[in-house]
Amino acid sequence: MDGIDAALVDLDHTRCRIIAAKTCPYAPELRDTLFHLSRNPEECTIDEVGRIDHWIAESFRDAALAVMRDAGVTADAVTALGSHGQTLRHKPRAARPFTIQLGDPNIIAAGTGITTVADFRRRDLAEGGEGAPLAPAFHAWAFSSPAKRVILNIGGFANVTVLNSANNGISGFDTGPGNSLMDTWCQLHKGKAYDEDGRWASSGVVDSRLLNQMLGDDYFALPPPKSTGFEYFDNAWLARHLEDGPARRADDVLATLCDLTACTIADAIDTYAADARDVLVCGGGVHNQHLLRRLQDKLPHQVVASTATAGVEPDWIEAAAFAWLAARRLADLPGNIPAVTGARVPAILGGVFSGRN
Repeated sequence: MDGIDAALVDLDHTRCRIIAAKTCPYAPELRDTLFHLSRNPEECTIDEVGRIDHWIAESFRDAALAVMRDAGVTADAVTALGSHGQTLRHKPRAARPFTIQLGDPNIIAAGTGITTVADFRRRDLAEGGEGAPLAPAFHAWAFSSPAKRVILNIGGFANVTVLNSANNGISGFDTGPGNSLMDTWCQLHKGKAYDEDGRWASSGVVDSRLLNQMLGDDYFALPPPKSTGFEYFDNAWLARHLEDGPARRADDVLATLCDLTACTIADAIDTYAADARDVLVCGGGVHNQHLLRRLQDKLPHQVVASTATAGVEPDWIEAAAFAWLAARRLADLPGNIPAVTGARVPAILGGVFSGRN
């Protein structure tokens, strides 16, 4: 929720070239509302969800127009726009599973004049999958390697894609919190959206008792396929772990939350990809230098580096992935990987909302 990533992508059968990219911040009121509602679902009225669904769509529309304007590209030159949407709630293991992404694609298509592909996750859910993560299919296409490698996305939550070219195997899953709990703590104690470069976390001392208590959560021991979100690792989850024990300094809690992210990622890689040669990192977490140092400390046998070393800027991977998934949808090709999401079959993902092009 730190902003809207828009990327203008030139795709062919073998290559992804990012022509232009831009992060457009949410209006502060919209971001605050999203932050609050995603963590306090009992306050989500129908009227409020309808209001922000429209507002998010306008924001997505404006972000797409802005990146096109920066690149000097008009709507008639763009085949389609892929919109993931802003996740409000994701409960793939409920009795009746559901996932909700906001940002009405009709508004995006009407406002840009560009055919828009959206609602990628629910078909996978309907086929018995988790609906996430979906980026591994793109990771496999963009980052194939003769040696086993891991693509690590650290957004609000962290997910890994394990690429094993020896048997063409692809696996992937959400490891747990990425930036989400750290961001929540920064917002609460500093009034800031995130810990820039991990500087505040680096000033604290890891509370090993608290860390081990959090690492004991059942989610981390679950075998994949699995996915998670704010509805599980939320304020209440953190508060429960902070209830016991002595009063703790805020910087020590943040240092511990940073190590929670590093430990759960490293444990997942040790379990499912211990023989990987490298770990390529994308997403906002790539800018948290303290987190990357902690991760490298815990993965001494792998090289932890940005995806930029493989030719794709880390900030735009997710946006490029959904451009690629939109292209897959228009070509009537599946966009999920059943081994990753747990779906029964490969599925064509997304609905198509016509523009004027």
